[in-house]
Amino acid sequence: MPAQRPQDDAIEDSSAPLIEHLAELRNRIMKSLAAFAVAMMIAFYFWNPIFNFLTNPLCDALNARGQQCDLILIQLQEGFFVAIRIAMLGGFMLAFPVIATQMWRFVAPGLYRSEKSAFLPFIIASPAMFLLGASFAFYIVTPLAFTFFLGFQQPGMLTGATPELVEGEASALAQAGITFQGSVSEYLALTTKFIIAFGMCFQLPVLLTLMGKAGLVSAEGLRNGRKWAVVGILTLAAFVTPPDVITQIILFVVVYGLYEISIQLVARVERKRNEALKAEGLMDEDEA
Repeated sequence: MPAQRPQDDAIEDSSAPLIEHLAELRNRIMKSLAAFAVAMMIAFYFWNPIFNFLTNPLCDALNARGQQCDLILIQLQEGFFVAIRIAMLGGFMLAFPVIATQMWRFVAPGLYRSEKSAFLPFIIASPAMFLLGASFAFYIVTPLAFTFFLGFQQPGMLTGATPELVEGEASALAQAGITFQGSVSEYLALTTKFIIAFGMCFQLPVLLTLMGKAGLVSAEGLRNGRKWAVVGILTLAAFVTPPDVITQIILFVVVYGLYEISIQLVARVERKRNEALKAEGLMDEDEA
């Protein structure tokens, strides 16, 4: 028994850091969930103004046609679940700084000082680019999309009808009216789809630059992959945008522009890395 104690103590000593990391991870998660819960309650209290803000593109498109901006509830509980979805989305956005801070405090102690200075700009740039993409979708893409969709309406009327037409003749010339009566839930789902899709697309420079810094991609490889990038972006545009050629072209131009910017950012990272290696004598001019 006494001979086994040192081995048991060694096992406990080696497992203690893991237990401490798990305990710290639990604390970080609990703090993040608490921040999300508080932010969600705040967003739920203001869900109506938030929803009114999200309906601005639709209301502008309807007002341009002289129509009232009215949405309907198809199911009795639909309004409540819409408020919950808005509260969850708004709560996550409000709590994201706290969540990101907790994630950084958990990961940062395991990084070298150079790795911290290299990784921190990407953490700051990621939410900024997401916000830029979401703003682009909300203020530019959704008005174009809603204008396209609302263009399929038609007023109910009699084509070429005159008072002299008899009732039988008028019924033959009747034109069926098509009027937008949108569901609250469907509208919210479509709007958030645009916002999240464009926000994620605008992460492309951040992701490719980070991969370039890690040596997973190169500027030359990205240049050679332009044709595949064009195919991928066109496929993405077909899925995340309505069947509107103008909107698809806008998405393609924006995302492909971000791809070209990513190539320049990766090339810049490679130049800095090569200069650092040459300064340390680990690379000569031919290798560079």
